[in-house]
Amino acid sequence: MKAVTVSKTGPEARLVLAEHEEPEAGPDEAIVAVRAISLNNGEVRGALLEGADRDRPGWDLSGVVQTAPEGSGFRPGDRVVGLVWSGGWAERVAVPTRRLATIPDDVSFEAASTLPVAGLTAAVALQKRAIGPGSRVLVTAATGGVGIYALQLAAAAGAHVTAFARDASNADFLRSLGAHEVAVGIEAGGRGGPYDLILEGVGGALLGEALMWLAPRGVCVLFGDASQDRLTTFDARRFRLQSGGAFGGTVLYGFFLPEELTRPEGAADGSAVLADLARRLSDGRLRPVIGKTAPWAEIDETARDLLERKFAGKAVMTVGG
Repeated sequence: MKAVTVSKTGPEARLVLAEHEEPEAGPDEAIVAVRAISLNNGEVRGALLEGADRDRPGWDLSGVVQTAPEGSGFRPGDRVVGLVWSGGWAERVAVPTRRLATIPDDVSFEAASTLPVAGLTAAVALQKRAIGPGSRVLVTAATGGVGIYALQLAAAAGAHVTAFARDASNADFLRSLGAHEVAVGIEAGGRGGPYDLILEGVGGALLGEALMWLAPRGVCVLFGDASQDRLTTFDARRFRLQSGGAFGGTVLYGFFLPEELTRPEGAADGSAVLADLARRLSDGRLRPVIGKTAPWAEIDETARDLLERKFAGKAVMTVGG
């Protein structure tokens, strides 16, 4: 069986297709014949910079069930989307049924494969503070996979949504996803506040500024660190006492998807959220943005294009052939 594999046999790490043993399903796992995978910045960066030789990366996948546990609700032939913590970029994968969902027939495998990490992160992060009509939401890293889904889901909930952008070139694109305003730069980001909920995927200096844009009892959910700047400084007094011109209750929430889905109590239901997202794709309430689609033989080139931000949205690879 072929799988995407880290190769360190040359001067730099590369992603290649290599032979591996067939997966064995545990008691709560289905074997899925994979049809499409999608790439995330964090896993690509980790694989190329930190992965060991012969490591198998991969989180997001879609495909067809080959075998499933009795009573799981899944049957051979079901079209599904799933999430694993490693090894998902392969011809066949054992997927826990609690992170697996069926997809409607009119949703392509390519579109479905964009949902697991990006869609689940956006959907679960938006639950960290109740939002609705009258709420103000800010989304940074707005042209990335999480940001694209977060904009749409927040707008669908009735919130007033601001997308934070590095420059104005993506303004029309971001508005097409549901952003009511596009804030270009720090000054514009602050003017659009105070915000009840901020989904922050950049980190570094931007995070320090965003913490001071929160409304009273506002929540900033840090879901990523695209800037790769590990140091954040902020005005603690403004965060605690003067947010939005009022006082207190503000929260910085460190978001890590595996913890959200596996904590002993109160874990998010990954299967149910994935199923809801797939239905939204089917009826047009949610649209995927796929910046590049290619056969998985081109995995290394595509991964590097993703890290170099050569396109907006997700990179999707078709499996097989």
